[in-house]
Amino acid sequence: MRQFAVIGSGPAGFYTVEALAKAYSGTARIDLIDRLPVPYGLIRFGVAPDHQSIKAVSRRYDKVMEDEAVRFVGNVAVGRDVAIPELLDLYDAVVLATGAPHDRKLGIPGEELPGVVGSAAFVGWYNGHPDFADLDPPLDGANAAVIGNGNVALDVARILSKTRAEFAGSDIVGHALDALEGSAIREITLVGRRGPHQIAMTPKELGELGHLEAARPHAESADFPPVEADAALEPGVRKSVTHLREFTAMSADKPKRIAFDFFARPVAIEGDGRAERLIVERTMLDDSGASVGTGETYAIPASLVVSCIGYSTPPIDAVPYDDRGGRFANVHGLIADRLYCVGWARRGPSGTIGTNRPDGQEVAEQIVAAMPEGGEKAGGEGLYRLLAERGVRPTSFADWRTIEAAEIAAARAGAPREKMVRHDHWLATLGH
Repeated sequence: MRQFAVIGSGPAGFYTVEALAKAYSGTARIDLIDRLPVPYGLIRFGVAPDHQSIKAVSRRYDKVMEDEAVRFVGNVAVGRDVAIPELLDLYDAVVLATGAPHDRKLGIPGEELPGVVGSAAFVGWYNGHPDFADLDPPLDGANAAVIGNGNVALDVARILSKTRAEFAGSDIVGHALDALEGSAIREITLVGRRGPHQIAMTPKELGELGHLEAARPHAESADFPPVEADAALEPGVRKSVTHLREFTAMSADKPKRIAFDFFARPVAIEGDGRAERLIVERTMLDDSGASVGTGETYAIPASLVVSCIGYSTPPIDAVPYDDRGGRFANVHGLIADRLYCVGWARRGPSGTIGTNRPDGQEVAEQIVAAMPEGGEKAGGEGLYRLLAERGVRPTSFADWRTIEAAEIAAARAGAPREKMVRHDHWLATLGH
């Protein structure tokens, strides 16, 4: 009987477990280990709360947990409660699926001012991540700036713009919903260093901005190349650019505005004891399509600045790390003998949720091909003994079902659940 450990219960972790369970049908035990007492990772804490159809992928992951060979081991932090060398002693192979939960720095003066937050923190705040439950972002000013031209930036701008009624059916946490309802923000500027043809925003998410109750999007027609140039774009990008062109002509008949500021590179954040303005340099595209500065600078008023420029994977002791890439050093998912990585921990924060599935399959195939003959490892039973010696109390998938039932019972009208946002609340629900 083979013994495998997968660290991280987000999409990459679940797809890897699914692939291993299929490859070793009945001849392996697989432990899915997470530092939080609850599963799903990015699905629970990263996907926008008003995108419930995307979160529904968790039902597929639930099917994975029905396999008797698979066990969820929550509330166990690798690197704190147990070390990688210890796991390699206990398991035939260890797969790191820890994602990229840390915000990348802007690298500009003033980014440490109060009022400047990363998207991982801000998204975690409104999605109920315990690390960010006390974030308390400043919503008392009229202006916010969101740095980035991807879907995360769109999520942040949309969440800042919605009315309370528009969150019906979502699982946004109560403390964020109440704070956003009282927000004074009326102008949200989306800042991107390149132009409309270079955005990473997808059509569906862009199209949503055109249907908000209290906010309307706006783009400047001068930022666009001639419309004939759109024909050379990939179909998805072309559809996104079509939405942006429509935003140039939308009427200003709503109290909030989402302004797209293209060809703008952040160079500093200024303010007296807190963020008050974002200083940007006007850019242009050179012959290679790269963004270059023009030397012209201007200020965008902003008492809240949310940086959505990417994420990095936190290092773990005894695991080789690629500082430049912000991920584990690996070759096609292989880090070292019997140690692998998948998902964002492997390739950086790119792709969709579904992109993680072939990652998991590829690494599972590598594990099968590389697995030597040998004696049986202690696996999960050895892990549980080690954790008991250290006073660590793991949670199970049955424990998660207990927590889930309590969250569903506490839901406000129309919402699927009211998430618990603190470790002690989760553990108290289990009687720990």
